[in-house]
Amino acid sequence: MGAAMSRPTPKSFHVKSFGCQMNAYDGTRMAELLEAEGMTAADSADEAELIVLNTCHIREKAAEKVYSDIGRIVKKARGSQQPMIAVAGCVAQAEGAEIPRRAPAVDIVVGPQAYHNLARLVADAAEGRRALDTDMPAASKFDALPKRRRQGPSAFLTVQEGCDKFCTYCVVPYTRGAEISRPWGAIIDEAKALIDAGAREITLLGQNVNAWTGEDDKGRLQGLDGLIRVLDGLPGLARIRYTTSHPNDMSDGLIAAHGTVTKLMPFLHLPVQAGSDRVLKAMNRSHDVASYLRLIERVRAARPDIAISGDFIVGFPGETEAEFEETLAVVRAVNHAQAFSFKYSPRAGTPAATMQGQIAADVMDDRLQRLQALLNEQQHGFNLATVGTRCEVLIERDGKRPGQRIGKSPWLQSVIVEDGPAIGELVTVDIVAAGPNSMTGAIVAGQRAA
Repeated sequence: MGAAMSRPTPKSFHVKSFGCQMNAYDGTRMAELLEAEGMTAADSADEAELIVLNTCHIREKAAEKVYSDIGRIVKKARGSQQPMIAVAGCVAQAEGAEIPRRAPAVDIVVGPQAYHNLARLVADAAEGRRALDTDMPAASKFDALPKRRRQGPSAFLTVQEGCDKFCTYCVVPYTRGAEISRPWGAIIDEAKALIDAGAREITLLGQNVNAWTGEDDKGRLQGLDGLIRVLDGLPGLARIRYTTSHPNDMSDGLIAAHGTVTKLMPFLHLPVQAGSDRVLKAMNRSHDVASYLRLIERVRAARPDIAISGDFIVGFPGETEAEFEETLAVVRAVNHAQAFSFKYSPRAGTPAATMQGQIAADVMDDRLQRLQALLNEQQHGFNLATVGTRCEVLIERDGKRPGQRIGKSPWLQSVIVEDGPAIGELVTVDIVAAGPNSMTGAIVAGQRAA
């Protein structure tokens, strides 16, 4: 590893997280862990003695981007003491010992199921010992993490990790491991701690969050809907969200919860990935287009104002122009409030990486532009349709101008308001204008300090 001799134990750190909300959660937990060890969070990487790159392996050329980041850190540190560098997350899991071989400046490599050992690895690196841990132990890492600390008004809470679906394009089963559900009591305890620390909204996280199952405090088997119904009763919690869901795990109870649980927000991220049944089968997605559209109909029947979000991959090996047009047809049928879309990129070790019919880059570029144009049009249309509505907005951060604040609507839209409501305040707002990516709201007189 990069630590060939002993060096001072770092006193400050900076965690830089990439990718999904689960990485954001992991980054926060690593920060809490290091703070519990007496280290201080630095405002920027330039001020830190330890830099943790919490990586994501989903995006194109993810590993190469990590090596570029490492190179920039090393270059910036020339002439001064180089910070200790830790590579964490899914790229760390996938690359393992290859990282310090390619980038000797790296001191620590730790996978997403082992980051609870980060403090020990920092000590090992400071002593010049090998500091690599990419184990996927059966024991829960969560038991070894410190209690939750001060939060903003919206907090993430991981309830499920890993994936057993083995979509042919995806590395998650290899970097995060098999599906596991955190115990009921541990989740409830962490939710209460988050609320005590200032959270008004909790987003439940999982690679397939709606696959969560567990026994409640009375020994009854519960699904995610049962967990949500108990969280709904916690004093101080105003909002509940969850992401990311798999179509195969949308249970009847979870669909019904969207119509009956007051605190469950009207927003559902439910990826379909493609609009062609042949492509879905090649992806090893265990749903087809018809079953997906039926799910959307059922969710909308339970909660008519629900905002639907999704994920799409264009240019999957063998995808024809006609099959891409089928994806556009599904997008039109669903009418998304938000969505994420990507060009297919091979991941080493996944079945799709060696499939015949890899699509040319210019073809993928063209398809992605056409898809994103449609999705952006739908998002703007959804935003325009909410103009004139009255809703609650959870204030999350300062805006650009004095007295301006930005919060989230029930439909996960960014809403800009004036008159300086407090961070964490729920205010009743009339939506008065819509842009492609944000809304403008006017606070209703007498509807403050919720």
